[in-house]
Amino acid sequence: MFDILCELDLTLRTAMPPRLSSPPDPNNPEYQLLRDRINYAVHVALFLCVNMVLLFLEQFWRVQWPWRGWLTLVWAIGLVAHTVWVFWLTKYEGT
Repeated sequence: MFDILCELDLTLRTAMPPRLSSPPDPNNPEYQLLRDRINYAVHVALFLCVNMVLLFLEQFWRVQWPWRGWLTLVWAIGLVAHTVWVFWLTKYEGT
């Protein structure tokens, strides 16, 4: 049991937080990949937070905002486009 916990601990230490193997250089493909993935994570977090707050306020105040659905739809389409861009279309030299 202790061996499994130690192995898990080592796995978590190597995976998080994401680190660069060299000093930051905007021309480094590893840096560009990490930058794009972090920007994507921020985009997802903002999408979830803003939509949850709007949904909460809509339920709390018992109002209906017809624009909230459109905002969520348009933003979700942008998030899907960002996902495709970051994970499938963008190629970095050397990665």
